[in-house]
Amino acid sequence: MGARKRNTAELRKAAVKNRYQAVLRNCPTSPRKMRLVTGLISGVEVNKALDILKFSHQEASRRLEKLLLSAIANWQSKNEGVRIEESNLFVKEICVDGGRSLKRLQTAPQGRAHRIKKRSNHVTLVLDSKNKEVEKTSK
Repeated sequence: MGARKRNTAELRKAAVKNRYQAVLRNCPTSPRKMRLVTGLISGVEVNKALDILKFSHQEASRRLEKLLLSAIANWQSKNEGVRIEESNLFVKEICVDGGRSLKRLQTAPQGRAHRIKKRSNHVTLVLDSKNKEVEKTSK
């Protein structure tokens, strides 16, 4: 491995250590429906995002609420002794990618069949703090 490659790999590893994220894989909801809900909380403060998801009537909001709570728990495990209110956590980035599709057949009139695609998705949620100096003093 060359020196340049090694240096970039080390920089990438250091960036991942300071990144607080949670990933949801193979969620049995279509990506389009999930993107409708993720658009509501991207760039929003964590407590407000939890309220939005809690009072939303869509099914995808329940799954995103659990994912957001998981990301908050990941942040708390790395920053012990720091309160969430003081750190001003917000949803920095939320990405919805298409997952695998289950292909099924549904019966149709006159002996025919229609194909049905049951879509799934992958969601990546990244948190960040507006107060970087609070985290540095706690370490």
